[in-house]
Amino acid sequence: MADPWLHIIGLTEDGLPGLSDASRLALSHAEIVFGGPRHLDLVQANKRGMPWPVPFDPVAVLARRGLPTVVLASGDPFWFGAGGSLAAHLDPTEWTAHPAPSTFSLAAARLGWRLEETICLGLHAQLFARARPHLTIGARLICLLRDGPAVVEFAGYLTALGFGASPLTVLESLGGPRERLRHTTANAPLTDATAPVAVATTIAGAFGLPRSSGLPDDAFTHDGQITKSPIRAIRCRLWPPGPVSGCGTSAQGPGRFRWNGALPEVLPTPLNLGLTECRKSVQTLQVLAWIIA
Repeated sequence: MADPWLHIIGLTEDGLPGLSDASRLALSHAEIVFGGPRHLDLVQANKRGMPWPVPFDPVAVLARRGLPTVVLASGDPFWFGAGGSLAAHLDPTEWTAHPAPSTFSLAAARLGWRLEETICLGLHAQLFARARPHLTIGARLICLLRDGPAVVEFAGYLTALGFGASPLTVLESLGGPRERLRHTTANAPLTDATAPVAVATTIAGAFGLPRSSGLPDDAFTHDGQITKSPIRAIRCRLWPPGPVSGCGTSAQGPGRFRWNGALPEVLPTPLNLGLTECRKSVQTLQVLAWIIA
């Protein structure tokens, strides 16, 4: 196997001391090192450092094909990281990965939780609505968040849904010298958290959404013309599972929408409700949606 030109290195908050010998060797040979500003500072990339574009785009890395290059990512690059986005454009012989413990692994180790029984979500780049299907009494969640203010926002989201009594552990800078764990509840969030940050919670309070087909009508923002819950339940049971249909609820005609949690985008079309109301419905449903006329 030829030497790969790209090394994807997982990094924890202890920086260079936490890297393997292979990671350090790759880093020393790299002409350019891509990563977030915090990552570049942790490895002292200096003039070789190239901050990620915002929003993330792999084009800059791919443009260096064949030249010694390192990409830095938090923890495991293939768990809500840049690894999958890059590997999708490359031959397996072009790259190699050096994963480090993920934030989820570090958080579970601090809390004593079984990771296989814990729901792990990357909400740093997704709507909080992604968590909604998992908010059931007793469920354990570890969620990556964008920054300190997002801790308050996520706590407010839980509280607004009736889960304010849920215990909330705020985990900052896991694996590094600034590591800090603090405990509170969703209805009394900490306002001084700093990135990198995650939260862990065991859901308490209200009941979650039903797992069966046919959500209640008031789960939607609609114009009054909506297929009623029993009919939607029957229709959804007839759909085969798959990436285009088979999960959730649907209606047809102007002012209505069909949603599917497997689709990663919202496609606006002229609807009676308007795009703002449709997006509000999407967030209420806690899924991403496919809007159709």
